Amino acid sequence: MKRASSTGSALLVLAVIQTAALHATSGTSAGQTPAAVRQIPNFEVDPSWPRIPEGWVLGQVASAAADEQDHIWVLQRPRSVRPGRGTGPPVMEFDEDGNYVQGWGGPGEGYDWPESEHGIHVDHEGYVWIGGQADEDQILKFTSDGTFVMQIGEGGHEKTNRDTENFWRPSDMFVYPPTNELYVSDGYGNKRIIVFDADTGEYKRMWGAFGNVPSDDPPAEGETGANRTLATEFDPADPGPPQFNTVHGVKVSNDGLVYAADRGGKRVQVFTTDGEYLAQAWIDRWCLVAGQGCGNGQTTASVAFSADPEQQFLYVASRSPARIWVLDRSTLEPLDSFGRPGIAPGEFGVLHHMTTDSSGNLYTSEVQDGRRVQKFVYTGLVDAPNE
Repeated sequence: MKRASSTGSALLVLAVIQTAALHATSGTSAGQTPAAVRQIPNFEVDPSWPRIPEGWVLGQVASAAADEQDHIWVLQRPRSVRPGRGTGPPVMEFDEDGNYVQGWGGPGEGYDWPESEHGIHVDHEGYVWIGGQADEDQILKFTSDGTFVMQIGEGGHEKTNRDTENFWRPSDMFVYPPTNELYVSDGYGNKRIIVFDADTGEYKRMWGAFGNVPSDDPPAEGETGANRTLATEFDPADPGPPQFNTVHGVKVSNDGLVYAADRGGKRVQVFTTDGEYLAQAWIDRWCLVAGQGCGNGQTTASVAFSADPEQQFLYVASRSPARIWVLDRSTLEPLDSFGRPGIAPGEFGVLHHMTTDSSGNLYTSEVQDGRRVQKFVYTGLVDAPNE
């Protein structure tokens, strides 16, 4: 560890495992049927948000995070901008109206800046966390003005899930305020959720899919996002592969449930903060590989929560189908979806990470063709569509 010198309409197949345990944890007694959700959140895209400073274009926008003041922090990849085009720094802060506030980031003394920026998170104390997805082995912690605080992990080691000091291409991170613990989806190279003390960087615990011990073995047949199994051939009772495949996102709800976005596995898995497996939901399991109508065949890129204290709704970004699912968080029942492939406002060109602010507005980031962050303004609850 290094420190600063100063110190749509396609099929969504749903499989909920151990629902009684999930309901008990979420405040619904086992055996009790949750009340039906009759209304769902409604959003309208704001095509004028954000206001990029004149002369700049964004590179691939890897991630976005909201802070306690509802400012949105964008992590972009300046090195993906064509030569001769102006761009801003990797970390860019915007206020809620989309005005540029400040920016910083890049190589500096005392830390290893990632070769390819990937995840950003602003915690409850205002610290900014950064990760990368090239061959990165570290996560960085900064103050809001870009002052380096701490690095967890560094390169030059054997890349293995057994390592409790380093990462292998970590994809996302989230600090849970009640315990001040950092949850990391270590994700492209390794196959685990790993937890650290957010102040000291001390290792706490880790787990893989279903709470299993993370494996270094290559994915078994059918585990990758490139599988060619038809949707009609999946056994609904089959819980799926015992290991994660590209754990691409992680967030912790107010009631202490950990949501892991298994992009290559096409599912969301839910755990306690100690790593006890509770439930999972398949997300667009029908989605197959390129050449068969569904991008790279991967789906669950990120999750976010509605802004109400109970966080009634779970939002799931589905990468290749280019849409966002709205789920009832207590049951993981799909309620609605919106979005489609494209580059017009409200469409998605390689949907990546997303976040919500305290007003319930939803912000999405896009890499590759999209190269932008979009704001979806929360306009209230509306009647759910009839089945």
